Amino acid sequence: MDSEHSRNNPLPTRTGHCPRGVANADAILADQDGPVVRIGNASGFYGDRFAAFDEMVRAGVDVITGDYLAELTMLILARQKATDPTTGFARTFLSQLKHSLEALVATDARVVVNAGGMNPSGLAEAINQLVTKTGAELPVAYVDGDDLTDRSQQLGLGQPLAANAYLGGFGITSALRAGARIVVTGRVTDAALTTGAAAWYHGWERDDLDALAGAMAAGHVIECGMQATGGNFSFFTEIPDLIRPGFPIAEIATDGSSVITKPVGTGGAVTAETVISQLLYEVAGARYPGPDATLRLDSITVTDLGADRVALSGILGEAPPPTLKVSATELGGFRQEMTVYLTGLDVDAKANLIQAQFHHALNTAGLPMPQQLQWTLARTDHSDATVQEEASARLTLVARDNDPQVVGRKLANIFVEIALGSVPGIFLSSPPKEAEVYGRFRPEFVPQTIPTHRVHYPDGSAEVIVPPERTLRLEPTDLDEHSPATGQGPTITQSSSDATESSVALGRYFGARSGDKGGTINVGVWARSNPGWTWLRQELTPERLRELLPEFRDLPMDRVELAKLRAVNFVIHDALGEGVAFGARFDAQAKGVAEWLRSRHVSLPSDVTEFSGLDDNFTTGFGVSS
Repeated sequence: MDSEHSRNNPLPTRTGHCPRGVANADAILADQDGPVVRIGNASGFYGDRFAAFDEMVRAGVDVITGDYLAELTMLILARQKATDPTTGFARTFLSQLKHSLEALVATDARVVVNAGGMNPSGLAEAINQLVTKTGAELPVAYVDGDDLTDRSQQLGLGQPLAANAYLGGFGITSALRAGARIVVTGRVTDAALTTGAAAWYHGWERDDLDALAGAMAAGHVIECGMQATGGNFSFFTEIPDLIRPGFPIAEIATDGSSVITKPVGTGGAVTAETVISQLLYEVAGARYPGPDATLRLDSITVTDLGADRVALSGILGEAPPPTLKVSATELGGFRQEMTVYLTGLDVDAKANLIQAQFHHALNTAGLPMPQQLQWTLARTDHSDATVQEEASARLTLVARDNDPQVVGRKLANIFVEIALGSVPGIFLSSPPKEAEVYGRFRPEFVPQTIPTHRVHYPDGSAEVIVPPERTLRLEPTDLDEHSPATGQGPTITQSSSDATESSVALGRYFGARSGDKGGTINVGVWARSNPGWTWLRQELTPERLRELLPEFRDLPMDRVELAKLRAVNFVIHDALGEGVAFGARFDAQAKGVAEWLRSRHVSLPSDVTEFSGLDDNFTTGFGVSS
């Protein structure tokens, strides 16, 4: 990055003056010394609130970021581009930009989005055409090199529909240093949108590992938008205004510490717990790797400053791993799904008869057996129900095969053909349909030197971003433990408290958030009090989790304690098959697993249950300013 484009442009410096469009700057910035860059996120996924971009344009931030990509999104965009090479990017961003272009031009804000998807050059060209029509001056740059699809066989990645490496943020940094107002990327890590912008503003280089890790933490918090401001939050009933939450802002200082907040006057809330909840989302062990640094999650101190301001500090960074993760997505075959409702008595017997009738009809008709057949009986029924829906269970069949005819309408029609001679009260959730395509996701890894990480500047020139010279192999810490599927797991110890125990729902005193990464599920659980933390770290072991969530009892798990967050995080392997597009579970992205866990009853000592909410004595890590 030693070209003329690498020189820092003059930057606006925030030390306590009023950001454009934001009132009461003293309250906003007084708790941070030195310059801070205000980075506001306006999209957590492709399909997020359309108006969020315009809201952030008017929020007085230095940089607007937008995350539009996910594993499933890459598959969708790759299929689009295979049909039409001019597509393959998130067109919604183009519409958002058009809607807010006049307001954006009137600010000094930069825009950094990964909406380029499979075609960042195509989106950059479309943006240039849009800007040219208006006569505005908004220099556009784009970052590519993540797409390894054409080299996938050579690299031992098979023949996926798309193979994209997760790049870091220094291509973004270089683009901003060259004067770009809008930077479009393909597949970069979600946090790279933030780290790249922060490195530009503060002049960081690759050896500023603690600062980069601090920006990674802030980026991880804001990348999913409203999940940092009260959305998907266990204790949502405590959020005073959740009708329309604001999107999050990270105010990042020169040392990488940050304050998470939101635009003044918007809904939702930013609290220590909304931030911790998001810090636990889609993570694994104590080391959180990225292309530019490895973040030590166990180093983060979270401090609630009040008034929708939460500080992240004390963050340590390590050299990044020598490899980059690659998202390999492919078409897996064809899928058929049919659901029948079973109402009232004898649900198990009804389910058994339907399955037997189905298999008999399949054989009698001479239809081929699908490669995969999966029956699931969901006992959503209640005895003596006063509403029919509450008296009904669901029996679902999922069939997969490489041949669409094998799992097509003929297979689905069997349910119709057996209906009149089957169990009493049977009815289908929907009529038979043709088979649908399903996808597969494979996480792969390549050396950092393999992708040609390239930035294309507004003047038409390009530059290759050199990978980091210093890397460090990713190893588990002493805090990380693995529980194999066939092992006994850690011994369940008893609480040290002598207080009387009572059986209550876990979620009355503990928060949790769950998510997906490929075929794995992560479930992070945090305590609301110090006695709760003592119980949590002693009692919630992999074996105890298997007891509470028996659906996963045969699967390997990882567990890590994060004492400064008063949290434990679990990774449940192989729970989602081959990723969200595979559709292994009805909750394909595991969004509800944490709430399922919180609904399970456990015995808790009275020193835990005496806290009806969040305590005010956070001596184990995060704290509250008086």
